[in-house]
Amino acid sequence: MHCAIALGSNLGDSLNYLESSLQELDKSPYIEVVLCSKWYKTKAVGGPPQPDYLNGCAILKVNLSPKELLHKLQAVEKQFGRVRDIHWGPRTLDLDLLLYGDVIVDCPDLQIPHPRMKERYFVLLPLNEIASEWIEPLSGKTIRELLECLSLKNC
Repeated sequence: MHCAIALGSNLGDSLNYLESSLQELDKSPYIEVVLCSKWYKTKAVGGPPQPDYLNGCAILKVNLSPKELLHKLQAVEKQFGRVRDIHWGPRTLDLDLLLYGDVIVDCPDLQIPHPRMKERYFVLLPLNEIASEWIEPLSGKTIRELLECLSLKNC
């Protein structure tokens, strides 16, 4: 199954954390990193005042269930020093599961597609770079169309 993740960091050696986390994921026997966008410097959204982020997206080929993948992503975040003490606060590493094929999941601890991805330019821009024709299953729109809608603020 192909899935899309968003990566972000704004504490410590962000570029190293992002690239090393992809290497760590690729080491897993059940995960292959297929594509990665370039890194984008973006302002923090929500939460307390904090440093700018480096953000990007990656396409993974996985042989894990969505929940198993979520647990793996959270384990890698923890490995890179992620502490969950301030909601939308600064972090060494943030890995969000955006899309899992065309699967829709709505559980208390996991929602796919990611519920806020359509509102986040810092997610759609890098995702469009590597998966512009991927159809977001709730809206039926491609990533390119979602980015255009957000850019024009008319959808």
